[in-house]
Amino acid sequence: MTKVTSQEIAQFRSQLVDDPGDMEALDLIEDCDGDLEDAAMTLAIRAGQQPERANSEWLDALARKWRVVICEQEYREDLLNTSPQKMMEHLKSMPTFPKILATPVLIYVLKQGVNNFCEPLDSLK
Repeated sequence: MTKVTSQEIAQFRSQLVDDPGDMEALDLIEDCDGDLEDAAMTLAIRAGQQPERANSEWLDALARKWRVVICEQEYREDLLNTSPQKMMEHLKSMPTFPKILATPVLIYVLKQGVNNFCEPLDSLK
């Protein structure tokens, strides 16, 4: 389980205040006592997805599916500075990405460590 603290939720709220969808996702994470995977699963079901794995495996798989996009160099510096706004906009601009899941996916990546998450791609370069 990936746990998001109330302080981290507050930090994300201050950064993502302009988007009602992001606020909804953060509210749900808070309602789930910071359990990121549980909140992501609920959001996925709301978005019409049918996750067929355990919560923690499903969120990890979704993040890995979008790793190439998330680890693009032009956004990585922002993520390393815990500033997800540009990446959030980028993910939401992609027609096949479930927009409501951008918040939990990026929080998951930040909690894993951006360099750690992107390392498999870095080793291919």
